[in-house]
Amino acid sequence: MEVVYISGAYRSDTKNGVYENIQKARKVALKYWKLGYAVICPHMNTAFMDGACSDDTWLNGDLELLRRSDIVVMMPGWQDSAGAKEEHSLVMGLDKMIIYEKE
Repeated sequence: MEVVYISGAYRSDTKNGVYENIQKARKVALKYWKLGYAVICPHMNTAFMDGACSDDTWLNGDLELLRRSDIVVMMPGWQDSAGAKEEHSLVMGLDKMIIYEKE
């Protein structure tokens, strides 16, 4: 079974914005579970743990999970997220399929 990593914005100016970003990622993750993939959705993995560790801890952990994934799904608007841009930059140097989700 191939492993899919979901990449997209997590942070927002408001808690409601973070919640909405998590829900968008959850919807995409569920789509890929239903397609038969094992899915890593970092949005759900660390939901609302903001401040419990440094931002670098979360991002470095996410980048390691990305390295271990087979496919990366870039969610719409990923270009506006510093973390997703860093994930995209890393995956461009790896031999992985990238899927760009449409809205």
